[in-house]
Amino acid sequence: MYRDLAEWWPLVSPPAHYVDEAADLLSRLGPLPASALPTLLELGAGGGSLAFNLKSHFQMTLTDRSPEMQAMSRQVNPDCEHVLGDMRSLRLARQFDFVLIHDAIMYATEPAAVHAALATAAAHCRVGGTVVVLPDFVRETFDPGTDHGGEDGGEGRGLRYLEWTWDPDPDDDTYLVDYAFLLRESDGSVTLVHDRHEEGLFSRAQWLEWFREAGLPAKSAVDRWEREIFIATREA
Repeated sequence: MYRDLAEWWPLVSPPAHYVDEAADLLSRLGPLPASALPTLLELGAGGGSLAFNLKSHFQMTLTDRSPEMQAMSRQVNPDCEHVLGDMRSLRLARQFDFVLIHDAIMYATEPAAVHAALATAAAHCRVGGTVVVLPDFVRETFDPGTDHGGEDGGEGRGLRYLEWTWDPDPDDDTYLVDYAFLLRESDGSVTLVHDRHEEGLFSRAQWLEWFREAGLPAKSAVDRWEREIFIATREA
């Protein structure tokens, strides 16, 4: 999805899909300054669809480990700074008012990887600044199921997908998401691609403890889509 199929991303998850989520997130951050735009670093920004709906409120720096996905983000967010890098090890030697990790955090499948990502967030957040992390699930909210979607593009191209979320071993710290993509080219030919993603699954208590250890005491809430939101303030 994030390499060979990255060019299809605008038909998988375009910016229009994130309007409500961005509005919900903004409502949780409190009043923003009316003058100078606050700075925001997004770790694992992917194709930039969420950022597209936030960038009018922030001066944004978007990072991702996939050059193919960054190419997609540059198309929709040419006015944002883009930096190639892994959220577990990135160091920009500067700090931001806000640091955001959206659902890319789900690819941290081991506690050490979550620790590393939170350490990166802490290192880039100014004292008194805010770190926001939005995993798809914590263990308490995990709900296996299916979803589907896709869009039509120009010149006859189109994409449809089936998403199947399931947990083959409830005793470990991961679950699986299988995607079936139907890709229609402009000549009408259709290709079927299967893509499997392994994602991390940890308890709310584990998350809160790891935030504390990173110097980021956090509070958690559940949004109207039943997803966890962790919001932390960087300590001195």
